[in-house]
Amino acid sequence: MTSSTLPALDGLGPLRPTRAKASDFPPIAKAYTRVSEVVRESGLLRRAPVFYAFTGAMILLALGGAVTGFVLLGDSWFQLLIAAATGLIFTQIAFLAHEAAHRQILKLGPANDRLARILAGSIGMSYSWWDSKHSRHHSNPNRVGKDPDIEVDTISFIEEDAAQATGLRRLLTRKQGWLFFPLLTLEGLNLHFHSLRHLLSREPVKGRWTELSIIAARFVLCYAPVFLFLPLGMAFAFIGVQLAVFGVYMGASFAPNHKGMPVIAHDAKLDFFTKQVRTSRNIRGGWWATILMGGLNYQVEHHLFPSMARPHLAKAREIVREHCRTLDVPYTETSLFRSYAIVIDYLNRVGLAARDPFECPITAQDCLLYPPDAAGGIPSRGDPSSGDRPRLVARARVEYLGKVVYVVRGVRGRGDFRASGE
Repeated sequence: MTSSTLPALDGLGPLRPTRAKASDFPPIAKAYTRVSEVVRESGLLRRAPVFYAFTGAMILLALGGAVTGFVLLGDSWFQLLIAAATGLIFTQIAFLAHEAAHRQILKLGPANDRLARILAGSIGMSYSWWDSKHSRHHSNPNRVGKDPDIEVDTISFIEEDAAQATGLRRLLTRKQGWLFFPLLTLEGLNLHFHSLRHLLSREPVKGRWTELSIIAARFVLCYAPVFLFLPLGMAFAFIGVQLAVFGVYMGASFAPNHKGMPVIAHDAKLDFFTKQVRTSRNIRGGWWATILMGGLNYQVEHHLFPSMARPHLAKAREIVREHCRTLDVPYTETSLFRSYAIVIDYLNRVGLAARDPFECPITAQDCLLYPPDAAGGIPSRGDPSSGDRPRLVARARVEYLGKVVYVVRGVRGRGDFRASGE
């Protein structure tokens, strides 16, 4: 593992979060070539036009049902149920836009691009902004300085960003794991903001006026009826619920895929198979998870074969799992709710870097350092001199005086807590 230095905590010295480097993941010669040959011979790279035609028809049917419900309900607070439903439908459209951008739906690349641009614009997002961002993510998942998905945007995904947080963002970062899902209620608005900022910027943007036209038409068609037929307060509530549901659904579908997986040093050079498999996490659940998450539950396979159609991912999973078992490469898969717990825990641990600095463990009696336990984990023993077991209020894994130790804030009056290290 390699370390990168963060701003020093008062009296403690610099925090150096561990980063995975190339030597931590031995190269696997021709691993991707072999598994891709099996996948290709199994016919799993063919298109699935019937599936996508059916999926598109179901989304249109659901959208028609939402419009009908809106008309029939009229001036009623039950309209908020329609708002929530449209938030879910827009997310399903986003899944299709994602798949079109990856050339999964149609045969020709330009046709997929046009479809993705229309679908993204229909939910108020810029395809050109998202495609650039997402392509960089696929090239370097979880790599510091290269993956835009771990760049700070209110939430800090790496300790360096958490340590540099100031003001309100610092307060949020300290508890960002617990605040993650509440903050997702603003993600829909955030996606609209970034899309418009990108399209209205001075830098060259491919398809700028096409996307602006689609987004403008979308806002008129979606929101003009809301303000025309509903009271003003109810109209704003309708839009608020729609954006909140859209943001939570989007974030809850994309977040489990990589958050909490190894973060790769910016200068590490890894083979394609290693960096895609070791930084991705699958979600168990079968067909229902595939519908719920738009195929993102097979994140390992999606990163290995981005153009693979959604119906083929389950079969590819069996091939990739067997390949990983043969090569002794960890294949990460867990339940949906367990993945959320991992994400929350990871973000809270990153947020430790934004908390108030610990006092010097050598001179203070409310802080202690311990080396990792025999298994390399967080130590759970008390003060070695008093035999007392401190209550753990906060902890951080740091490198202090050249050694990896755990910093634990204890409680005064429950033992003379002093530094302990190897």
